[in-house]
Formats: sequence, C-alpha cells, structure tokens
Amino acid sequence: QVQLVESGGGLVQPGGSLRLSCAASGNIFSINAMGWYRQAPGKQRELVAAITSGGSTNYEDSVKGRFTISRDNAKNTVYLQMNSLKPEDTAVYYCNAEILSYGWEDYWGQGTQVTVSS
Repeated sequence: QVQLVESGGGLVQPGGSLRLSCAASGNIFSINAMGWYRQAPGKQRELVAAITSGGSTNYEDSVKGRFTISRDNAKNTVYLQMNSLKPEDTAVYYCNAEILSYGWEDYWGQGTQVTVSS
C-alpha cells in the first residue's frame, strides 16, 4: 500500500511564505515524476509545478519566480517552497507521484489547504 502524506499548509498573509512537504511511503521500488497540483473553489485542478527523477522542473506561468519545487529521493519526499504568496494562490494543494509498486501508478495525497488572506 502506497501513501502520499502532505503537510505544511495554512493561513498566511499576502507576501508571505509557506513550504509544503509530501512524503511517499509503502511498498515503493521507484518514483518517476512528482508534482504539486492545486484546486481553487469552482475551478479545475491545475498543475503548479513538477520535477522529474533527474531534477528537471517545470512551473505554471503564474508561479514562476515565486515557487520552487525540489525533492529528496532518499526520503521519497517532494517539497514546494512558496514565496510572495498572493490571494489568488488560495487553493487546496495536492501532491502527485508516479510510483512503481506492483506496477506503475499515479498516486495522490489527501490535499492541504493554503489560504492567502489579510
């Protein structure tokens, strides 16, 4: 059984920072790409940032220069450092990973709320 457990969400003022973490556990042989998605009320889930096993990254245009994705392969963990947060960043953030367990599958975390408000 593979699980992704997220942490680090919360309430922050505009201009503030948060760091999200997502740790994968269970019967894991390998992890390919890992990423963060977000879903705001009334909107579709969108990709925020992704990172390959080799460290290549890509970002949604609105977060470029403000968010940084990284991973620790030894800990099966992916991070999202979010700086200069804006009210429009408010959403539930989900971790996603392509994991080889008994086969290759996409796994999702339970989501963590990020609220940017004064």
